[in-house]
Amino acid sequence: MLDANLKKQLDTYLQNIVKPIEIRVSTNSSEKSKELETLVDEISGLSNKISAQQSQGKRTPSMALAPAGEEPRVSFAGIPLGHEFTSLVLALLQAGGHPSKAAPELLEQIRNLKGEFHFETYISLSCQNCPDVVQALNLMATLNPNITHEMIDGGLFQEEVEKRNVMAVPAIYLNGEHFSQGRMTLEEIVGKLDTGAAERKAEALNEKAPYDLLVVGGGPAGAAAAIYAARKGIRTGLVAERFGGQVMDTVGIENFISMPFTEGPKLAASLEQHVKEYGVDIITDQRAANLQRNEMVDIELQSGATLSSRTVVLATGARWRELGVPGEAEYRTRGVAYCPHCDGPFFKGKRVAVIGGGNSGIEAAIDLAGIVEHVTVLEFADTLRADEVLLRKAKLMHNIDIIANAQTTEVLGDGDKVNGLGYTDRATGESIKLELAGVFVQIGLVPNTDFLKETNVEMNRMGEIIIDERGATSIPGVYAAGDATTVPFKQIVISMGAGATAALGAFDYLIRSSVE
Repeated sequence: MLDANLKKQLDTYLQNIVKPIEIRVSTNSSEKSKELETLVDEISGLSNKISAQQSQGKRTPSMALAPAGEEPRVSFAGIPLGHEFTSLVLALLQAGGHPSKAAPELLEQIRNLKGEFHFETYISLSCQNCPDVVQALNLMATLNPNITHEMIDGGLFQEEVEKRNVMAVPAIYLNGEHFSQGRMTLEEIVGKLDTGAAERKAEALNEKAPYDLLVVGGGPAGAAAAIYAARKGIRTGLVAERFGGQVMDTVGIENFISMPFTEGPKLAASLEQHVKEYGVDIITDQRAANLQRNEMVDIELQSGATLSSRTVVLATGARWRELGVPGEAEYRTRGVAYCPHCDGPFFKGKRVAVIGGGNSGIEAAIDLAGIVEHVTVLEFADTLRADEVLLRKAKLMHNIDIIANAQTTEVLGDGDKVNGLGYTDRATGESIKLELAGVFVQIGLVPNTDFLKETNVEMNRMGEIIIDERGATSIPGVYAAGDATTVPFKQIVISMGAGATAALGAFDYLIRSSVE
């Protein structure tokens, strides 16, 4: 089950267990049960502090973890490998008494939550977003005896998934009712349960002293800007909804210089760790709402708080562009999806469409072709924009059809989920309908600059922030970098360089302002 290298790594981690753990395994005669038994045997064989015993769980196969002598509050329905193997390792460490690295005040907030909270999270093992949610809820269940959490592999419990109409992951249920959809941070989950938390946090943020440089955004550009600023010895802050930005939605990265392959969440974790090493004041779970140039640059947040700084670097990145056609919003998470890696497994053996013929669209089609019955790629233009190497691969696959000159006009459904898609042949004007179960939208990015529309920050017609060669915007002391700007190529390595440039430009501005 686990190769020698993985066992060696796991053995190293398990040395951090300080108190005995029990794993309760619920299995039957199925092959998946045998796989789970093998996995548990291998794990328990690596530490004398881990014991395993048979039990009867709510779902089979499943495994539940707890300190010896306690009732389990963390469980995994399915086999937590793939992206969820890290979730399993962390759950073992936390059950064994290894402390979390989360902020002490957040941990105390979790311990003080009142009420009964029984969470269930449906995931797919190929989803890079799911572990964030699973790990957050597992930690909460470990800390608070009134909280339980079960990770459920949707690919293994298909009947359950269909009954609850789960078509996108992670799908979170609380006490049997739908709680949330998509990636959530620990802070976001706790904030949703603790209704007074947002107000208390806003009050605390208002008390923060002004920064020399404040970065708005936590992606590659923002991380680079924060590191370069902090290395200059100036007071640096970073505020973002989440760390990693769009990188968190990227599975395979093969063009990051010096690193032949990595995954988005791994790179995001490395960026965050690097920023933390420089003592940057990191503020997450906050979205910018406005920018004002007063005595300083003031960043107003949606929570009601305001942060002030002598200079600012805007690195708010971009988000997936939506189709904007009838049915898209209605069937989002019910057949309309934006992450083929996360949600592709829920369309196994079905027919789907990918909208967009760029690199993202063709890569999505190739990935989906190994799971679904058939993929139809629809491209608005008369030619495809994807790299030739990707187009060649897609054209060799028997279950991918590529249609150019196709304008998507509507997403069709039965009121419950997607069952088709309408498009117009732009060459002939003919209206055509396709029968399918899923629509994956891959038509590019939109800059996250809506909050700047009522400000004096100059932007182009696409909503991108106009910058000069130093990253300076039209407002003195305000700089910008990354996918939210007019930089022509939206690439991780380019965003990092732009973030460094903007930070150095801002530092130069601070020096000159001080002299003046």
